Amino acid sequence: MSTNRMLKGSCLCGAVTYEVEDAFRYALNCHCTDCRRATGGAFKPIGGIEVEKLSITLGQDTILRYGDEGPEGSHDIHCGTCGSLLYSIVQKGTRANVSLGTLIDAPSIRPSMHIFVGSKAPWYEITDDLPQHERFP
Repeated sequence: MSTNRMLKGSCLCGAVTYEVEDAFRYALNCHCTDCRRATGGAFKPIGGIEVEKLSITLGQDTILRYGDEGPEGSHDIHCGTCGSLLYSIVQKGTRANVSLGTLIDAPSIRPSMHIFVGSKAPWYEITDDLPQHERFP
């Protein structure tokens, strides 16, 4: 059994809640076109973690899965009521990229880089000193 602290997260309307271990492997700001369109923001702050360390605690029947329907396909998990993007399943179904903005509790990790900066919004300027990458390093 893990000794990591559990973090709570929720969609905007509260119809879907989840828990995730405070054991993220990475945290970063993704500027890819898909993340910008899914969030409506300049970038999506994400924390990557193994899928088995995250669980829906309320609203499993309410979630909306968007993306590849295959077992190894990448897809996003949204609240079917308010549309909030909670997390994305990536890396052949092994990793969840949690939308850090949906966490109620603060994680111990902070974003350490910007990725896909080649497709960042032209109207947004990155003004911090975090490393910038064209892809996922």
